[in-house]
Amino acid sequence: MKKQAWYVTFEIPWKGTAVRSRRSRSTQTFETEMEAKNFARARFDEGLVVTAGTIIPHLPRRAIASGSILSWLEEGQEQASGDPADDPDEPSGRIK
Repeated sequence: MKKQAWYVTFEIPWKGTAVRSRRSRSTQTFETEMEAKNFARARFDEGLVVTAGTIIPHLPRRAIASGSILSWLEEGQEQASGDPADDPDEPSGRIK
């Protein structure tokens, strides 16, 4: 069995009319950050409150709060896009 290094926690939508004082959450674990990001993106796109992080003793430790999830999901996408405008070493074609 491989070690799970990342977790994603999300709020479970509650169906009902009564007021609840506490919200239910569910957590899933993943081997890689990319798997965790893919799962978190799907839950985030559903409009759910999502948090994520690394499982101890994985280093470096990370805890991503719900307010920082979008920036975490976007980390690394700049390099993956291949857009030369994002590469400071590439000539942009702009006149300075």
